Amino acid sequence: MIALLADTHMPRGSRRLPERCRELIAASELAVAEEAEAGRAAEQAAESIARADAARDEADAAHRRAAREVAEAAEEVSRTEWVIARRREAPDEGPGAVRRAELIADLRAERRLAERIEAERAERSRALQRVRIGIERDAQLADDAERAIVALDRAQTAVAARRDALAKELELHAAGGEQTAAALRACAHEEAELQGRLREASEAVTGAEVAAQQVRDTAAESERDLAELAAGLGLEAAPATEPLPDEERDALAVRVERLNRRREQLGPVNPLAKQEYDEAVAHVEELEEQRRDLESALAELEGLITETDKRIRESFEQTFEAAAKNFEEVVEHLFPGGRGRLRLVQSEGPRAVIAGEDAPDGAEPPVEEDEQPEAGVEIEVTPPGKSTKRLSLLSGGEKSLVALAFMFAVFLARPCPFYILDEVEAALDDINIDRFLQLVRRYSDRAQFIVVTHQKRTMDAADTLYGVSMGGDGISRVISRKLGDAGVDEVAA
Repeated sequence: MIALLADTHMPRGSRRLPERCRELIAASELAVAEEAEAGRAAEQAAESIARADAARDEADAAHRRAAREVAEAAEEVSRTEWVIARRREAPDEGPGAVRRAELIADLRAERRLAERIEAERAERSRALQRVRIGIERDAQLADDAERAIVALDRAQTAVAARRDALAKELELHAAGGEQTAAALRACAHEEAELQGRLREASEAVTGAEVAAQQVRDTAAESERDLAELAAGLGLEAAPATEPLPDEERDALAVRVERLNRRREQLGPVNPLAKQEYDEAVAHVEELEEQRRDLESALAELEGLITETDKRIRESFEQTFEAAAKNFEEVVEHLFPGGRGRLRLVQSEGPRAVIAGEDAPDGAEPPVEEDEQPEAGVEIEVTPPGKSTKRLSLLSGGEKSLVALAFMFAVFLARPCPFYILDEVEAALDDINIDRFLQLVRRYSDRAQFIVVTHQKRTMDAADTLYGVSMGGDGISRVISRKLGDAGVDEVAA
């Protein structure tokens, strides 16, 4: 977890960048949703046209069958009438009477059959009329669908233009965010330089104090020497009111000469020691004032760091609680009958940024690098029918499911606009892939999922497919297909 400390004097426009970015992202998502809705309407219209064409073909086939049956029935009636006419020419008596009765019975049967065929032909005519009406209605629907497709194409073009404009605005605001990040990095660099200058000033103050103490020690030693000389001469260390006698003056001259020889033997003496001492004292006072200013600035900075650590800890605890609760629910879905949980290991939150001798009240003391406990989040999962909890003892597919559960738990706690999943279901079987796809469908209204996969089930569940093929000339071509289309269209090269 990384916390950035922004300068309170940052320009007001740069503070509005996240809000503007969120508005632009919301507008882009709305445009994408409208485009998807228009595509679905076009697909439904195309399906209606296909159904109407199929019904029209079926009605034409039924009409042809009915016409063929009517022709056969008319031919049969003609043949029967010819037979009846021939029988009427024969005498009513004799052996032909039985045959005539049989023919009359056959004729009645044929008439009933012809009536039935006529009724069926009428019914088929009515059905054909209904089919023709349906075909006309479907043709009208096809015209409406074509007009809708044209309108959708125009809407798609407008949405694409709006999306490009929003993308440009996002790029501009992203550049502004980069400038803000650069300013924050400059502030951090300036803070590091300030810390270095503070250390150098502390060292200079310490050296100046040592030099001042040496000067004070030298002055005290000089006073002691003066007192010893005065005691040795039997005089007070004060200016005399009357001139000395000649004998004493001669003795003092001899002694001064002797002291001069001793001074020459001692070497050169700095006559500007007092002036240098005064300058050193003035420099020490200036350094002390700078030190007080730096200590005040350091106290304010430490207070700000302490507040930042507190906010980081509170945010971490809230996020961890939400993620732990979501992890248990997602594990119950991916491992029916199993359970899992998240827990903190040897730590209740992130370490404080400042710790040590000069740390603020309540901060933990520094820990040596070799003695630092391994703090973090531990994942415990118990699949159904197993007693294991360690991830190292799980299979590859179970580890993939645990990773997906953790990702969705964090997603529900701190959602993002979109996620890119690179072959996360490669080690899963069909049942676990279905469970993974159920999770994706459940939360697809909150975020956009981009999945890189080779699994056919995942491809079938996708709203849009993007494929990459390598041609003979070594150029990659991106191919897109929406579910429900008749084929695959190349959209970019």
